[in-house]
Amino acid sequence: MTQALAGEPLGVLEERGNWVRVETAYAYPGWVRREELGGEGDPGWLRPVAADPVEHARTLLGTRYEWGGMTAAGIDCSGLVHMAFRACGRLVVRDADQQEEAGEKLSEADLRSGDLVTYRPPEGADHVAFWVGSGRILHATGRDGVGCVVEEDEPAELRERRRAFVRLSPCADLPGGR
Repeated sequence: MTQALAGEPLGVLEERGNWVRVETAYAYPGWVRREELGGEGDPGWLRPVAADPVEHARTLLGTRYEWGGMTAAGIDCSGLVHMAFRACGRLVVRDADQQEEAGEKLSEADLRSGDLVTYRPPEGADHVAFWVGSGRILHATGRDGVGCVVEEDEPAELRERRRAFVRLSPCADLPGGR
C-alpha cells in the first residue's frame, strides 16, 4: 500500500469500470478511481528541492506515522526514505525490503550518515531507518507512545532486529536504471 502523489506520472495497466490499475515510475502498482486521475503528470515531479536526504527527512520530524503514507500529513518508514531521496531528485524503490535489495551492503564500520539500516524478520526487511551516526537513527515509527518521525538513539529492540546496513548508490535506485 502506498500513495501516488499529485503530478506523479502513472502508467495505466488495466481498466475496470470506474477503477484503473496503475503503476508508478518506481514500479508500484495500485488501483485508483478513474475520476481521481488527472491529465498528464508534472514534468518537474522529480526536480530536486533538497541536497541531502537526511536533511530533508529532518524537515519531517514530528510527522505522524501512517502506513503507506508519503506526505507531511502522514508517512511510514520506507516512505520517509523514498521521499527524502526523491526530494534530492533521486527515485528509489518504495518498500523497506526493496530498499535493502537495491543498495550496497556495508559493514557497521563503513556506515556514514545517510546510509540505511534495515530490520528483520528473516524473510525480508519490515523496517528501515537512516543512520545519522553515533548510534542514532532517523525514522518513521509506529511504535506505541511515539507514532511519528523521530531522530533518536537506536532503540535496543530495533538493534536486536538488525538485518543489514545499506548504501543506495545512484545506479542502484531502481531496476532498469530509472
